[in-house]
Amino acid sequence: MSRRIEIVEVGPRDGLQNEKTLLEVDQKLEMIRRLEDAGARRMEVVSFVNPRRVPQMAGAEEIMAALPRTPGRSRIGLVLNQKGWERCVAAGCDEANVVVCASDGFGIRNQGASVAEQIDTLGAIMQARRLEDPPVTVTVSVAFGCPFDGEVPEDRVVEIVKTAADMRVAEIALADTIGVADPWTVRRRVEAARKAAGRIPLRLHFHDTRNTGLANAYAGVEAGVDVLDASVGGLGGCPFAPNATGNIGTEDLVYMLERAGFETGYDLSQLIEIGKWVSDLLGKAPAASVTRAGVFPFAA
Repeated sequence: MSRRIEIVEVGPRDGLQNEKTLLEVDQKLEMIRRLEDAGARRMEVVSFVNPRRVPQMAGAEEIMAALPRTPGRSRIGLVLNQKGWERCVAAGCDEANVVVCASDGFGIRNQGASVAEQIDTLGAIMQARRLEDPPVTVTVSVAFGCPFDGEVPEDRVVEIVKTAADMRVAEIALADTIGVADPWTVRRRVEAARKAAGRIPLRLHFHDTRNTGLANAYAGVEAGVDVLDASVGGLGGCPFAPNATGNIGTEDLVYMLERAGFETGYDLSQLIEIGKWVSDLLGKAPAASVTRAGVFPFAA
């Protein structure tokens, strides 16, 4: 196959935001630099949230100030509200990823706002955005199920996607924030979202909470999605979602895709070493299977 799959690395943001061990700014910068050396070209590097609520994400402005603009690389900032957008613009992020929850239960706990209020915030951001400001992408969180409200109807996700597409955002991601999706639901939801999104590209974000993350990524690729999120070492989780464990590991996703002949642009051996290194910093074993088991065929 010659098809290229773009992997957006989310380790420095989603990977770290639920960890008990807090990394220093210099350690986060080292993680970002190592990942870029390993092939990451789009990466969520910071989150513009209140550090009192999520201390793992403190130092966003310092991190961005230490990352010079680099052609061909996009450093993404996560945005939950208008203040976060203003901080993201001021910090010089290459992209702003705005989160809209698909359920009121999760939205109120995660962002202090209902779904309708979050959509209003997205609209205000898009209205305020100037040509020189970073492009805005949208992640629809809990798009496959909510820890508080239960099942999330497909038509609600489609409605959010259609609204975001009408606002001319740059990209729309469907996120399985708590890892409850299955491959068949993924395929159906992607098909429905594509109709609603029109020409706006789709991205997928999976957690491996119930050991279905890679199967869901496979289903998304088979359904025609070319952009997937992943986190080195399989790190990740949400501070406001009970039992929300890590994302699919970047090294696991790269191994699966490249074994099948897809192109990703990542150096798998470097990813494995980064997964070990950052897991050691956090005082835990890597969750990614390839980091534990190694590659195949075996090196001579």
